[in-house]
Amino acid sequence: MSSSDPKPGPKPGPWPPAPESSAMPPSTWAKRTGFRPKFSGETTASHSGQLSLLASARATPSETLNPDLEAGQPPLRPPPLSAVANVQTEKDKNAKPPPPQPLPPLTAAAAAPVKRRRDSDGVSGRSNGPDGGGGANGSGDPVRRQNRIEETVEVLPQSRDDDLVARNLHMKYGLRDTPGLVPIGFYGLQHYLSMLGSLILVPLVIVPAMGGSHEDIANVVSTVLFVCGITTLLHTSFGSRLPLIQGPSFVFLAPALAIMNSPEFQGLNGNNNFKHIMRELQGAIIIGSAFQAVLGYSGLMSLILRLINPVVVAPTIAAVGLSFYSYGFPLVGKCLEIGVVQILLVVIFALYLRKISVLSHRIFLIYAVPLSLAITWAAAFLLSEAGAYTYKGCDPNVPVSNVVSSHCRKYMTRMKYCRVDTSHAMRYAPWFRFPYPLQWGVPIFSWKMSIVMCVVSIIASVDSVGSYHAASLLVASSPPTPGVVSRAIGLEGFTSLLAGLWGTGTGSTTLTENVHTIAVTKMGSRRVVELGACVLVILSLVGKVGGFIASIPQVMVASLLCFMWAMFTALGLSNLRYSEAGSSRNIIIVGLSLFFSLSVPAYFQQYGISPNSNLSVPSYYQPYIVASHGPFKSQYKGVNYAMNTLLSMNMVIAFIMAVVLDNTVPGSKQERGVYVWSDSETVTREPALAKDYELPFRVGRFFRWVKWVGI
Repeated sequence: MSSSDPKPGPKPGPWPPAPESSAMPPSTWAKRTGFRPKFSGETTASHSGQLSLLASARATPSETLNPDLEAGQPPLRPPPLSAVANVQTEKDKNAKPPPPQPLPPLTAAAAAPVKRRRDSDGVSGRSNGPDGGGGANGSGDPVRRQNRIEETVEVLPQSRDDDLVARNLHMKYGLRDTPGLVPIGFYGLQHYLSMLGSLILVPLVIVPAMGGSHEDIANVVSTVLFVCGITTLLHTSFGSRLPLIQGPSFVFLAPALAIMNSPEFQGLNGNNNFKHIMRELQGAIIIGSAFQAVLGYSGLMSLILRLINPVVVAPTIAAVGLSFYSYGFPLVGKCLEIGVVQILLVVIFALYLRKISVLSHRIFLIYAVPLSLAITWAAAFLLSEAGAYTYKGCDPNVPVSNVVSSHCRKYMTRMKYCRVDTSHAMRYAPWFRFPYPLQWGVPIFSWKMSIVMCVVSIIASVDSVGSYHAASLLVASSPPTPGVVSRAIGLEGFTSLLAGLWGTGTGSTTLTENVHTIAVTKMGSRRVVELGACVLVILSLVGKVGGFIASIPQVMVASLLCFMWAMFTALGLSNLRYSEAGSSRNIIIVGLSLFFSLSVPAYFQQYGISPNSNLSVPSYYQPYIVASHGPFKSQYKGVNYAMNTLLSMNMVIAFIMAVVLDNTVPGSKQERGVYVWSDSETVTREPALAKDYELPFRVGRFFRWVKWVGI
């Protein structure tokens, strides 16, 4: 062939040519391709409306079928071989790569990841000649390039079916799945045992603070179990319909302690004090719950949702856990050999042994709280029976004020907090007891305490919104609509009203630990939660169950609370994964919110207290007596009480700071991680969404005109 012959040109691209793809707005390579490294400040934002569909090209079949949730997003199933064959034919493999061409149109067969290769030395990788000879050196062996870095970018079409598969791939049962009776019973027991601390620890704190006896603790625990079961059944049926357990949230603990330590209750003693304070709490909870119900059922919550985003939820919930630092370890120090062992055990189980599985169940991670409690309680019982905390001539059941001997007075604290036989709740608790409304008496309504609870109900709603969104990404086909969120918040107000009528001491709301439990147990069926709720109602009728729980030593309760409050803080901060956590805007907002949520309440709590002040309450209750000495002083005592109490609460300051800064400081939706809720068009287009959130028994047909609280 002469040299004048034209040289063969590159092979043409696919025919017909693909239409030009629309330009992608993101300006960086990472945002254009969807690549999201773990340690990148710019691209760490997770989609708040849908999960990522990027899969690992090196995922083995075992990793695909049994993904590890702690390693990040679950990988997708490997693409079928037929799809790969359709994307890259044998002819294309032997052909010289053409110049860059537009991508072909995506079809069902092209749903496999498309691999692109980029070489760091600027030279294309291995290629074959037209004769199939292969390398540039004329031999069949390819040329070995030096310092070549291959980056695999997987581009998947955004398909709703694939999205649903990605969401539910790691779940054993989905939202609407109904497994057999045996799996439901087993997973229901597992689900509630993993949340044991959240269900029982709050009454073990507030009843002793009100001056209640061990019998009062047993009765309140039974009431809490009964109300938790009823409210959970109502929520899974007529609320958000997500598998979320309702219970006494830590959000209500700080205002309850503040009301208990009000100046007007300092002169009361004994059981009279307990019943009077409980009635005051009931009145405040009823008013605050009614306000929350109006907030939800009126549709106002749909408007407030525009102000609630991950950057608001994260510091607000984190401040709830951080606010109890003064209560945790100071009480553990009453008996270090028991309390520290309890903390170490729960940390070892939850962290160091979390990946140990027995019959495909991570028992140490799931049952960290009940296992550590059982082991420590058994050890303390053996020490008590062996006489380690028995001192000659000293009786731990005698009040400290009545002890005359200086020898016994020296060891009274040790005997009271280290022995496990000082509580007689189990002995005197009846076998059958039915919790009934107004069992402590008629509620007492005070407007100043009601204002405090109304503000706290807004914080509880913010907590629930974050739980709804996170849980829906795990178990449902799509996030709920704003109407469903409003309906769920309204029902939470109604269920908190029931808690106020029955007298649990706190309101009822969605427990934040639900999301962690669902992710660990991989159980997303609402039937499991409903069966467990029925079991709670039955157990609440057995008085001995409440007596057994009331017998848990107070030091062990404080040790478990140290872990639970730390976990509560971490769960709150985990909401930042829906935003760009590395953004300087978000870092500053969260940092300011958390700092001032600790500093401003400290100013209110320390105002007017001299170092030599002789306070009538223990040191761990001092942050909650601010109403008697706070800096806000006007001619209206009720206003002084409400303002000093509210501004001394860490979560209130964090919420105010975060909601103002996040909604006034400029930032893109991606940077802020704005929650993406489903809309009415999505409901019409996707029947699965309607099936996930529609009311049962065709109840929703009667409320179709109420658009702001429906699907």
